[in-house]
Amino acid sequence: MSTYPGNSAGVFLNGSPFKKKKTNKVAYAYMSPAILGISILSIAPILYTVYIAFTNYSAIHFLNFKWVGIQNFIALFDPHDPLESVFIPTLIWTFIWAILTTLLNYFAGLLLAVLLNNRHMKEAAVYRAILIIPWAVPSLISILAWQGLLNHDYGQINALLHVFGIPRIDWLGSPFWARFACIMVNLWAGFPYMMTVCLGALQAVPQEIYESASIDGASRWQSMRYITVPEVWKITLPLVIPSFAFNFNNFNAVYLLTGGGPPRPTNPFAGYTDILASAAYKMTLTFDKYDWAAAISIVLFVIVGFLTWVNMKYTRAFEEVD
Repeated sequence: MSTYPGNSAGVFLNGSPFKKKKTNKVAYAYMSPAILGISILSIAPILYTVYIAFTNYSAIHFLNFKWVGIQNFIALFDPHDPLESVFIPTLIWTFIWAILTTLLNYFAGLLLAVLLNNRHMKEAAVYRAILIIPWAVPSLISILAWQGLLNHDYGQINALLHVFGIPRIDWLGSPFWARFACIMVNLWAGFPYMMTVCLGALQAVPQEIYESASIDGASRWQSMRYITVPEVWKITLPLVIPSFAFNFNNFNAVYLLTGGGPPRPTNPFAGYTDILASAAYKMTLTFDKYDWAAAISIVLFVIVGFLTWVNMKYTRAFEEVD
């Protein structure tokens, strides 16, 4: 195969730098629509949000906003600033919400998966089809349906409680019951996914392990505790981590059900069930506090990114196994 004259490195004709440059230009030309779309729809809004977070851009300073540096971020943790009374309680509830919903969804899905994995259950396929329905129905419809069911005055759940002589519960108006309702509804919408994931993981657990445990005299509970849970956990952990990140930002599950309410008496910007995502949304569209919303959005992004990085690094969930 011929080379260019005077090329001491012996660069082959097919690998010439001129041809590579031409190929690169063609590749960038084909990629340009996607790059342009990503730049306009994703990168530009992110950069603009970062810029707004360092200004006092709001309804008051709509045309004459100015650069304030890290003042908005300091206000998040300043006990004398009204933004702190929004951020800290909402941050604490967001962590509680994300941890509880992820764990409840996972263990409810695991329990159902173990029950449905019984080879002697002839109706297992029918039960799987029934239990997958909450996942098949769009979450928007499910949450709005639950909102009607949990209504204090005409909701069917309170009507059912009345039949048994139990007083009506203010599901959406009481801080405790509103949070309980959010977790319950998210459990309804989220357990089918975890059930499907755990069912797939159970198929990968060798049956010989259970047979050996049975010969050694292990009970069903011991097999569940020392074999099923550890083996399934190792397989499903890469999917549990994204699920936690999703629940941390699960705007629909909170806002569509309670609207972030009931309101807090200490501040008008975030209610008892608001998470950081819904609080930032309300500050933008309801209160026109774009600077606060941008600062909270950046902190939210950093928290989710850091927690995901820590989980991936120390659990080694995404590392290749020889």
